[in-house]
Amino acid sequence: MNKDTLHQTWDQMRQKYGIYLRVLDAIPADRFHAHPIDGMRTPAQLVAHTSGSIVRDIAQGVAKGAITANEASEDAVASGLETKDAVIAFAKDCWTAADEAVASIGDAELQAVVPTPWNMSFPGFVGFSILNDEFMHHRGQLYAYARACGAEPPFMWGFGDNTPEFRPQE
Repeated sequence: MNKDTLHQTWDQMRQKYGIYLRVLDAIPADRFHAHPIDGMRTPAQLVAHTSGSIVRDIAQGVAKGAITANEASEDAVASGLETKDAVIAFAKDCWTAADEAVASIGDAELQAVVPTPWNMSFPGFVGFSILNDEFMHHRGQLYAYARACGAEPPFMWGFGDNTPEFRPQE
């Protein structure tokens, strides 16, 4: 992967993230700290993990040369997100931070070996494959959560229905 490929990959991620925000919006406000599916994170915990430890922290980690995600703090982050609006604002803030980090990444960062808190290291470009896989897995969980809460999630490829900053670029 080079900077040009990252730009294309990140543009697709931007559009997927728009759908993710719409899934969050579909979940009823009173369900973000409930366990709609036994044995799984709450929606707020899932957002703390997905938006924070995965999207923001991997992007920033590749940019700075070390991923320092602290998954142990996710429960505290989630409990501080007391309302649906706070959860969605956190998700948007994490996107902005990740997007700024990606804008600073060049070919050298993509090829550099990046240490992680997960007892592994990998080239920066591999981090974006992991980010995408983890993001899509957790976005799928949120689809199940929305349905378990009686809500209809958005069409998973309905990029044109995203807010303007997450729609396909013309």
